[in-house]
Amino acid sequence: MLPPGLSFNCISPKALAASKMAKLPRSYWAWDEMLANGKNGYFPYTPATNLLYGLREALAMMREQGMPAVFARHNRLAEATRRAVRGWGLDILCADPAEYSSVLTAAVMPDGHDADAFRATVLARFDMSLGMGLSKLAGKVFRIGHIGDLNDLTLIAALAGVEMGLAICGVPHRPGGTQEAMAFLADATGDRS
Repeated sequence: MLPPGLSFNCISPKALAASKMAKLPRSYWAWDEMLANGKNGYFPYTPATNLLYGLREALAMMREQGMPAVFARHNRLAEATRRAVRGWGLDILCADPAEYSSVLTAAVMPDGHDADAFRATVLARFDMSLGMGLSKLAGKVFRIGHIGDLNDLTLIAALAGVEMGLAICGVPHRPGGTQEAMAFLADATGDRS
């Protein structure tokens, strides 16, 4: 529900003591300035005010929907995405289906096709950003996010962009994965937000 860029940190007394004794130069993990300013209600750097307002709105949205409905929606959209990926004949990067994520689905590109080139084409053609494979998965997978302020229609639009991108890039796939996701969402019960 909130754009990326905001994080929260908690520091245990043990971690704070370790930070004070550390000899390595650091900035991000130096807590003194942050804690000193925090005592007076201030932030020592330029605060991400827009993200703090966004956080307030995201929390209000989640309270309004109710957390069970939020989780159910994310689970439903995740399953629709996985059905699309399987419908295209692509593998899902997850060894154990019991461990599938409600946050994102990583699709494995067929051998000989570069996921980063595919992602670049999708971005250029449809102004849609897909996640990249990290480390040893760079160029081998692309990631489809399905969490946050997302509903059935916005997910189907994203999946249609992926399916069109696969065709444009000449990636071997079966057409109709987006249709499989649509059929699942049309039949699925639960929150429709």
